[in-house]
Amino acid sequence: MEKLFIGIASTGSWTCLDEFNRIDIEVLSVVASQILQIREALLQNLSSFAFFGKHITLNQYMGYFITFNPGYAGRTELPENLKVLFRPVAMMLPDYALIAENILYSEGFQNSMDLAKKLQILFKLSCEQLSQQDHYDFGMRSVKSVLSMAALIKKRDIQISDQ
Repeated sequence: MEKLFIGIASTGSWTCLDEFNRIDIEVLSVVASQILQIREALLQNLSSFAFFGKHITLNQYMGYFITFNPGYAGRTELPENLKVLFRPVAMMLPDYALIAENILYSEGFQNSMDLAKKLQILFKLSCEQLSQQDHYDFGMRSVKSVLSMAALIKKRDIQISDQ
């Protein structure tokens, strides 16, 4: 985590740490102290600072974000000293079309907006009209799997049509 935060802080990158509360509580405690040190340097508008014995440059445009699903088995409750370092945002239903569109664009598809809308309709209809058994999944993981496979096919044959 230290190397990750050094890279983010010095390059001005943004990162999103997904399912953050799956990390062990002992590790979360260390991460909280690392994030706090970066935050304090940002608040002081420093261009460089000491980060656990290393002198690093600080790009003010850097950002770190986390996602977590509270209440699931095997998930850790975030410690208070870590919770206060993030602004909470709740999301009830992801916008599958927007997510798919961005993934498709990042994989080189030119017609991403139309493809994403078609994919959203396909999954919505599948969810509504096909079996409701537990082993059928028409959620984000399935959408991501379809998009990953499309990207793999696109990489194999760059000239393939987006249609």
